[in-house]
Amino acid sequence: MSEEEHQEEVSFEQAMDKLEKIVEKLEEGEVPLEKAIAMYQEGMSLSSTCHEKLRQVENQMDRIVEEDGEIKPLSNEEDTE
Repeated sequence: MSEEEHQEEVSFEQAMDKLEKIVEKLEEGEVPLEKAIAMYQEGMSLSSTCHEKLRQVENQMDRIVEEDGEIKPLSNEEDTE
């Protein structure tokens, strides 16, 4: 399983927690350069995962509430945007 596939399986909260830990370690400045680069890449991937999960939730919320405020049924289809 690739790192990207694994990150699709983690919850938003898990991804944010891991991202925060990476940022803390990088901010400490005690990480060797090669490891810092790898951590930075992982952090960017986690950031992208979080952004996508937020976009999906936003789209789901848009489907729940119509412009006039009425609740409409939710389908299980994923957005392809």
